[in-house]
Amino acid sequence: MTELLKDPEKATILAPLLANGWSETESGAAIAKHFLFANFVEAFAFMTRVALIVEKMDHHPDWSNVYRSVDVILSTHDAGGVTLKDVRLAEKMDEATAHV
Repeated sequence: MTELLKDPEKATILAPLLANGWSETESGAAIAKHFLFANFVEAFAFMTRVALIVEKMDHHPDWSNVYRSVDVILSTHDAGGVTLKDVRLAEKMDEATAHV
C-alpha cells in the first residue's frame, strides 16, 4: 500500500500543483482540478492521452467530461487520501495539456 502524504511534507509536495490550479478538497483526502479546453474534441483528446498514462500507472482518476470541460479528483482510495501516486498523475495531466 502507498503511504499518505502528511504535513508538513504534504504542503511542500502539493505547493507546485496548487500554484498550477489544483486544489485540496475540503476533507483534504483528494486533490481536484477543473480543466477547460477550446471545444469537446480537445477535451476528449486530453482524456484519451491521459487514459494511456493512467493505464500504465495503474492509478485511475475520478473524472467527468461535459462538453469542453474535464473535472478531475485524485485520491488513492486504498490509502484513504493523497499519495505520491496522485501527485505524479496530476503532474502528468498538466503535462498532457501542453499538447492542446
